Amino acid sequence: MTSDGKQSLGEHVRQLADHTGISEAQALELIMLLGFDWASLVRKAKLIQASKRSLIR
Repeated sequence: MTSDGKQSLGEHVRQLADHTGISEAQALELIMLLGFDWASLVRKAKLIQASKRSLIR
């Protein structure tokens, strides 16, 4: 966390990856595309996870 109490980009990436199961590279790409809106990031990350699972089956 930065001195002003905000999370760094790396912390956001790790948190999104840990919360949703996507890779850190995918999390970074989503953040770069969508910004820091948590609800949008989680929604897209869950879609990525669902499509990944359907490819495995």
